[in-house]
Amino acid sequence: MNEYKKIEMIVGAFVLAGIISISWMAVKLGQIGGLGASGYALNAVFTDAGGMRAGSDVMMAGVVIGRVDNVVVNERSQARLTLLIDDGIPVTSDAIASVRTKGIIGERYVRISQGGDDEMLQAGDEIEETESAINIEDLVSKYIFSSGE
Repeated sequence: MNEYKKIEMIVGAFVLAGIISISWMAVKLGQIGGLGASGYALNAVFTDAGGMRAGSDVMMAGVVIGRVDNVVVNERSQARLTLLIDDGIPVTSDAIASVRTKGIIGERYVRISQGGDDEMLQAGDEIEETESAINIEDLVSKYIFSSGE
């Protein structure tokens, strides 16, 4: 009887270690609740964010450098995005933030194009130059209705 309790304790310890490992991976890889995220916040204001949502990628030179942390409408009815940029990734003060799409109908992401300035943005600063999302429906309707002239 005593040997069965010992085996049950060992099995229980392995199950507990497995649950802790899976939970840690979910938090670290999925960045659940911001627990796995680190970095500094930058803000960007767009006239049209085109369906951007929290958790979307922020990319520079085709590499993911952060995530969209928050999307809200400001007092001027514009989309204000808070971008959480990974530590160690500098963003110049004249950088351009653009809302882009992965593929033709893929998910949205923010692309940051570096400028030539030597001054870097600090946590809480705003990216001044932004390019809003391109709306495919608007482009198609303009093409259809302008081709008859």
